Amino acid sequence: MSDKTSITPKPREEAARYVHYCEHPGCMNWGSFGFAVGKAEPNWFRCEHRPEWKPRLAAANH
Repeated sequence: MSDKTSITPKPREEAARYVHYCEHPGCMNWGSFGFAVGKAEPNWFRCEHRPEWKPRLAAANH
């Protein structure tokens, strides 16, 4: 007995390019660093404007 249905992977859709602009006030450049907390939408910043994140232990002590 032959199974004529073969399992094939789903065709890959073309990935769209997303442009994320830096969220720093007054900056209109592309932001390459995305930061999110939990399941929240990410905030995008360029390297010069990315926020300084404290390590988890340092943040818990303040």
